[in-house]
Amino acid sequence: MKGGAADQRLLFPATQRNRIPIGDALERHLPSQGLVLELASGSGEHGVTFQQRFPALTWQCSDPDPEHCRSINSWIRHEGLNDTMPAALALDVRDDHWRQHLSAAPQAIVCINLLHIAPWECTLALLKNAAELLQPGNTLSVYGPFCVDGAHVSESNRSFDSSLQQRDSRWGVRDQTTVIEHATTVGLTLCEIALLPANNRMITWRR
Repeated sequence: MKGGAADQRLLFPATQRNRIPIGDALERHLPSQGLVLELASGSGEHGVTFQQRFPALTWQCSDPDPEHCRSINSWIRHEGLNDTMPAALALDVRDDHWRQHLSAAPQAIVCINLLHIAPWECTLALLKNAAELLQPGNTLSVYGPFCVDGAHVSESNRSFDSSLQQRDSRWGVRDQTTVIEHATTVGLTLCEIALLPANNRMITWRR
């Protein structure tokens, strides 16, 4: 849904419901200052919310979809954040050399609601590229629905997973254990698995 004919903002209803609990979970792991890279930022609603909530940070949104990048930039203008929040980057998690897109190295990386609506290769690329870009002590936080040891945590997640795979056979709710195992192989250390509303989780690793 769009914000109106006069602008290019997209409105994602789920953002209104989950931005506070996501922000609460992030707050435990974000640095006190520095650059945060958000991948697959979508509409940009999370980005402007967290830039306002954590004003000492610089929140860098990114997305491979040009329409999403336009929405992000429109949200930045709408919220009056032009002087504090950089324009969206056209960045795909599967791209190599993320650093060349950035003005500085990030102190944290955040990814919200991507893994289940992207091919598995995107999960592997996210973990690999984040581990290469982050410095020791920096964090990667990933939010979304997960299975646990191959089992769905609720019937609603099972139905959601089925609907995703009907839309695209490469999509689906990822297994928490498998994702954590792959993160370990690239040098990321598990910090926390936060249980959030609507059967979602925030998994945070430290480099």
